[in-house]
Amino acid sequence: MADKDNPLEAFRQVLTGAARALAREPEVELAFTAEAPAAAGKSLKVPMPGRTLPEREVAEARGFADAAALKLRHHSPQLHARAAPADEIARAVFDAAEQARVEALGARAMDGVRANLARATEMRMRTDPITRARSKAEVPLDTALGLLVRERLTGEAPPKAAQAGLDMVAAWIEEKAGADLDALGLAIDDQAAFAALAAKVLKDLELVEGDLEPEPDPDEGEDGEGGDEAEGEEGEDESEDSSGEGEAEIRAEQGERSEDESEGEYDDQEMGEADDGLGDEGEEGMMPVRPNRPLSDLPPQFDYRIHTTRYDEVIGAAELCDEAELGRLRAYLDQQLTHLQGAVTKLANRLQRRLMAQQSRSWDFDQEEGLLDAARLARVVVNPAHSLSYKVERETEFRDTVVSLLIDNSGSMRGRPISIAAISADILARTLERCGVKVEILGFTTRAWKGGQARELWLSQGRPPHPGRLNDLRHIVYKAADEPWRRARRNLGLMMREGLLKENIDGEALLWAHNRLVARSEERRILMVISDGAPVDDSTLSVNSGTYLERHLRQVIGWIEARSPVELIAIGIGHDVTRYYARAVTIMDAEQLGGTIIEQLAALFDPKAEGYRRRA
Repeated sequence: MADKDNPLEAFRQVLTGAARALAREPEVELAFTAEAPAAAGKSLKVPMPGRTLPEREVAEARGFADAAALKLRHHSPQLHARAAPADEIARAVFDAAEQARVEALGARAMDGVRANLARATEMRMRTDPITRARSKAEVPLDTALGLLVRERLTGEAPPKAAQAGLDMVAAWIEEKAGADLDALGLAIDDQAAFAALAAKVLKDLELVEGDLEPEPDPDEGEDGEGGDEAEGEEGEDESEDSSGEGEAEIRAEQGERSEDESEGEYDDQEMGEADDGLGDEGEEGMMPVRPNRPLSDLPPQFDYRIHTTRYDEVIGAAELCDEAELGRLRAYLDQQLTHLQGAVTKLANRLQRRLMAQQSRSWDFDQEEGLLDAARLARVVVNPAHSLSYKVERETEFRDTVVSLLIDNSGSMRGRPISIAAISADILARTLERCGVKVEILGFTTRAWKGGQARELWLSQGRPPHPGRLNDLRHIVYKAADEPWRRARRNLGLMMREGLLKENIDGEALLWAHNRLVARSEERRILMVISDGAPVDDSTLSVNSGTYLERHLRQVIGWIEARSPVELIAIGIGHDVTRYYARAVTIMDAEQLGGTIIEQLAALFDPKAEGYRRRA
């Protein structure tokens, strides 16, 4: 009966069963996500379809679930890590070929899986830079090669959206590596042999120098006879045994490689080239994954540029739609999250009690006048004229505080994450206002997808090199710090408006919110960021380095944490923000957001709190 009331949950259970059967792994767990789908060990995150289960969205969710399940069944992370090249672009191409192999195994065996994977590929291509490429240099090589390998192994034509971009490089790839691409189909069932052929393709395309030698397996004997073959056949069992620790070690090794390789790579030429890694399919996910480099890799001379600020805007929520629509959106938000509001309210009351306890009054005893001290009542009974039998209330010092809540309004927050962020911000503002703490609620996004007027201006100017940030910012003030909660309550419904959530440029948003706080007169200033991913703006990243926005974000965070009086804390929804922020917490389920906000703020206000860097 519960399944009929909640079709999404019923669909999730069916999808989980199918994934377990396809992966031959009974411990697979599947959940929906509003951001990029990903797979970590036996935990799968697939795109969340609408509540009415539209056919196209259902097929896409099935496609991502099937792809992840096939990878669990047919892919050995250990073998893949040993055979993979260290170069970032070569590694992305190598990963794409392997993903095409495991998907082809399922597509060739089952027609239903083939159809689902085709839908998932179409969805990936809609956001891939190959669809916007206007020259050969702008085509991500990993995407192009992955599509060609997919066509060789399954006979499936590339999606129409990617065909124009693929045509720009297909002839060159065929000329250089056509023979080795043809041979891949002969080794589709053997991961080790397929990896060796993929390495030859990389050499043909001059992405690596010399022959790639697989790293030795530390568990093998000296002869190592048949080791790779056995591992290829039994990779399924190995991945089951080590899906947690093994993949974590692999990711750590990859991170060390990228750190070693990244020194000195940010030259002037790279800043003007399209990033071939935008479409990378990482080891853990199927959507574009951008490398996350440590802050120490950032060159001190990195110059963040903005092509134009002419079309940027800072705007109040009430200016983006009329009052009647705001009222409807707010009512929709309240209705959608009625069951959640009670739980978050309880947590908010707990925070209020903690704050009020810190503001509670202490007493000065043995006073000549004031309130009668009950502990000294006997003294008064014996001698009513006895002095020093009274106490006087004294308020403890509580620093004047303002909290700024900066909410990511990007498209990946659409659905449940943005709803819970909105209602949590609403309850938090009401709670802190009762405690005398001022709160402002801000949001950040862009005015348009893929550049807007800023990009049009750049194109009309003849595409000058090194344009820097190339989109129109939209920074939204939902509630000013001095504005009463009751007056701003309706504004939070704007987050539910269709079409508001677009792309996110976190570094500039963080500076904007920080500068607003610095201008305040309060003694203590706290900035809390709620985000579900790294900064992503396709227009900017298509004409700059793929890490351009991320490097700027890291520099801004480092500067605020090291030199600013503002206390910075972050909450990541399904995304590990601890790699960026020193004080951070990551939650994998948006349902945890309300409680996490309360707990983190309580830790900030509690002088006895042990630390801030935690995982939910």
